[in-house]
Amino acid sequence: MSTQCADSLCGEPPKLHHMDSDTAYHAAKFGMWLFLATEILLFGGLFCAFALYRWMYLEEFSRASEELNVWLGGTNTIVLIVSSFFVALAVDAAQKGNNKKVSSYLLYTILCAATFLVIKYFEYSAKYHHGLFPANPEFNSPDFNKAYRSFFGLYYCMTGLHAIHVMAGMVILLWIRAKAKAGRFSEKYYTPVEVGALYWHLVDLIWIYLFPLLYLVG
Repeated sequence: MSTQCADSLCGEPPKLHHMDSDTAYHAAKFGMWLFLATEILLFGGLFCAFALYRWMYLEEFSRASEELNVWLGGTNTIVLIVSSFFVALAVDAAQKGNNKKVSSYLLYTILCAATFLVIKYFEYSAKYHHGLFPANPEFNSPDFNKAYRSFFGLYYCMTGLHAIHVMAGMVILLWIRAKAKAGRFSEKYYTPVEVGALYWHLVDLIWIYLFPLLYLVG
């Protein structure tokens, strides 16, 4: 009878096989790119819907877009571009193992995101005050017909969904910043910072498409 036996039968724990750091890094990036592709498909469908309705109600959509505040929308565009600059600096700092700078740059990014949401709150409040929302029973007046309902319905849907992504990005960046404050990143390990930055760049890119599509359509 053989004296050899399997590890599990001899009471020894089975050997665990872990991914090497390089494989884990590329797997994380690939997973994030797949997720970003689904996000692009989601917003791409909304962009197509907007293009279709704009073709159907060209004149009404042009007039409805004049109700939007271009200056607030433009300011938010600049805010998000600046935030993308800071998150790119955070990635560079992480690759150099400078956790203090990573924490600082991510804080600036989060503050930019908060500024974006505050501006969007005032913009939504102004629209609500003037009755420019589809659920308003007085929205059926001759000046605000079905075409106007379609425009503002898409406006709130697209910008609201984008705002949710901004808030999700803030949570992600806060988590990454906590790891940076704990000194977790080095020249050999900075995957969360780079993957989080990819997500944030998508948030920025989507708004760069939303701004001219909604605010400058007229």
